[in-house]
Amino acid sequence: MTELPPLRDVIARHGLSASKALGQNFLFDAQLLGRIARIPGELAGAEVLEIGPGPGGLTRALLGAGAKVTAIERDRRCIPALDELGAAYPGQLSLIEGDALAIDPQPLFTGKPHITANLPYNVGTALLVGWLSAEWMPWWQSLTLMFQREVADRIVAAPGAGAYGRLAVLAQWRSSPRIAMPVHRSAFTPPPKVMSAVVHIVPNEAPAGVKLARLETLTAAAFGQRRKMLRQSLRAIPGALEALEAEGIDPTRRAETVSVAEFVAVARRLSG
Repeated sequence: MTELPPLRDVIARHGLSASKALGQNFLFDAQLLGRIARIPGELAGAEVLEIGPGPGGLTRALLGAGAKVTAIERDRRCIPALDELGAAYPGQLSLIEGDALAIDPQPLFTGKPHITANLPYNVGTALLVGWLSAEWMPWWQSLTLMFQREVADRIVAAPGAGAYGRLAVLAQWRSSPRIAMPVHRSAFTPPPKVMSAVVHIVPNEAPAGVKLARLETLTAAAFGQRRKMLRQSLRAIPGALEALEAEGIDPTRRAETVSVAEFVAVARRLSG
């Protein structure tokens, strides 16, 4: 096992502090970071994409698990600390300085990587939606991502729950998301104002005959007016009310009561 100095010492030596502008909150607990790194399963020799490694807390755990990590970091203050990690694990860490929202990482991998990250909250949802909207089956093998608890609940929400909406349908119609572990705000430095949770997402085969664009249009209309009945919120979509009738879905229902499978079934009829 590679011996590394405590992460707090590395941060102090490099004069690092969490940037509020970049949405940074550092994790120092090696045991907690190790648990997060193990969520995707066996990582020895596996390719991993890490977004926003910061000073390298989670990166350490991933490298220690034997992963081959490609890390994208936009904060150049953290690069020297990450370079030290690369030197400690020769051949295991590739570092890219830049904005993950502006970089296409897919060509960087020979196989399907696991994506794992303690995501900055201000970019996390945008990255997730991009990964979930990619060509299917996706180029990644799994997602293990830290979110504020409110966002995590929206990803895994079931029909009838207050958090159920477009993000739940997008995440669940062709993948399986779950909350892998909650993370208390006190685990971070500085502590954020909200609780967090790690979400693990594994892709499934896409339902046949359904176009993502149709599903997105359908859910945008339904949840954009979520307090209205479906017969009102969907009436501007050609064929939507007829599709509801064909699927036996009561048009007086509201969007939050419609299951993912029901949305998929209606979208399939509109995709023909």
